[in-house]
Parts: sequence; structure tokens; C-alpha cells
Amino acid sequence: MSDILSFIPQRPPFVMVSEIIKADAQACTTKFLVDADNIFMNNGFLGEPALVENIAQTAAAHTGYLCSKKNEPVPVGFIGAVQQLEVFALPSVNDILETEITVKNQVLNVALISGKITCRQKPVAQCEMKIFIQPDK
Repeated sequence: MSDILSFIPQRPPFVMVSEIIKADAQACTTKFLVDADNIFMNNGFLGEPALVENIAQTAAAHTGYLCSKKNEPVPVGFIGAVQQLEVFALPSVNDILETEITVKNQVLNVALISGKITCRQKPVAQCEMKIFIQPDK
């Protein structure tokens, strides 16, 4: 599952996931290598907006993966709300983030997910997120 661009609508330089590690109907885990050229780098550290986007893109990769298994197009999603965001550390260059999302509830085109990011098995960030998925036209 290494061709991440086939599962997400984002394109460089705004890609914040590198690969899907595992995915099933309710959860997804991705990895992300923090690059020095990342647009969210600030004084050698990856900023908080990138962490939120990493969780959102893990959710997008999850949806894209599930759609690809059904030969459906990858939909576009939008962050509707971020709740209970906690940032414990800011990653630096060459850190590898592991991000896990779990779908807590989905009604029509709205998903409520929980996400958590770790690096070297230590917590980096976590939140709940409401994501609106744009319906096919």
C-alpha cells in the first residue's frame, strides 16, 4: 500500500502521509516521514497544523483505501471540526510518525473519528475530528 497518492486527494507539497500500514473497515494506520522541506517546518520542528492535517489525511487514506477496494473514486473530504486536540511534542526532521484513526461514528457523509500520532512509541498528538465527505456529483 505504498502509492499513497492513489488513496488521497491531496498532492505535494501538501501530502502529510507516506504510506498505509494497515486498514480495515473501522480503522487505519499510516506512517509519515518528516522531511526538512515540509511546508509546515518551523525552526526544525513540524508545526501543529501539520499534525492535524496528518490525522485528517490518515482518515482520507482510510476512505480512499476502502473506496479503491470497491472500485469507486476517491472522494474529497473537509475537516468540519477538531475537538480535544492535545499536542504533546513537535516532531523534527527524519522522525517517522505513526498515525492511527478509528471511525467512531458515520452518518451519511459525516464521519466522527479519533486520531492519535506517535513517534518512537511516544505520544505526539491526539484529537477527535468531524469530517464531511463531498458526495459524488
